[in-house]
Amino acid sequence: MERLVFLLSTGLARGAVLALFALSLVIVYRAARAVNFAQAAMAVVPVYVALAVTSAGGSFWLGLAVALAVGALLGAVVERGLLRLVPQETPLPGIIVAVGLVMVLQAGLAMVFGPDHRPVHAPFSQRPFDVGGVSVLSPYDLFVLVVAAVVMGGLALLFSRTSLGLRLRAAAFAPETSRLLGVRVPRMVTLGWMLSSATAALAALLLVPTGLGLDPHAADVLFVNAFAAAVVGGLDSPVGALVAGLAVGVLVTLVTGYASAAAAPLAVLVLLTAVLLVRPHGLFATREARTA
Repeated sequence: MERLVFLLSTGLARGAVLALFALSLVIVYRAARAVNFAQAAMAVVPVYVALAVTSAGGSFWLGLAVALAVGALLGAVVERGLLRLVPQETPLPGIIVAVGLVMVLQAGLAMVFGPDHRPVHAPFSQRPFDVGGVSVLSPYDLFVLVVAAVVMGGLALLFSRTSLGLRLRAAAFAPETSRLLGVRVPRMVTLGWMLSSATAALAALLLVPTGLGLDPHAADVLFVNAFAAAVVGGLDSPVGALVAGLAVGVLVTLVTGYASAAAAPLAVLVLLTAVLLVRPHGLFATREARTA
């Protein structure tokens, strides 16, 4: 029983990171109606910059702020300087460009920072609390959960309670009508990419101190699991990203704890296949939102 409680609590913390990354994929899908297959490589770049800032004498908090700024800037540069030039009639050119961008970014990181694995220290203790003889969340796990909750709550308020959020949603679902109403659609798309990239950078930064460490491929598994969570929840549903991210995080942790790490990807694949067979658009997606 103690082992189950520990794995469930740890799975929630890991699931919060997955939910953040899945949310970043949902944001860019809602903004540009596209899946950013370069999200993992783009998320690692700000983490390297943050680690360099922290190693140079800056605090973790300064590195966190720099990572968010670099992530947002990278999202704007990729959207305006690269993907906006790609033909939009079919998704294939964008996918090919994204795959090429992954190769360029990962090779560039290996050349600049080296391909070696780098341990990253957490700003808080990772020793679990002992509650009645049962190991539960560590201080760092609590920090991750609080940060994830604050970011998700802030984004939910942005999209549902502000005029900017309304313009972002309108530009994504009805760009031509939005232009007639005075919405600067290209600017909204760029802003969506910036929010998405910054959120992904935050998720990667929160994940690497948990034993994963940092290398040019550090976010690859995170992307795979988060993409599965986004599809399970529905690519246009922030709520789906949250719920499915937490569920996938708990599932991966339980399977790893009771079986092996090698069985975790298979469990995620089984979950993804089962959901797609029942609801091809995802558990929380609505057909109206997808065809608007």
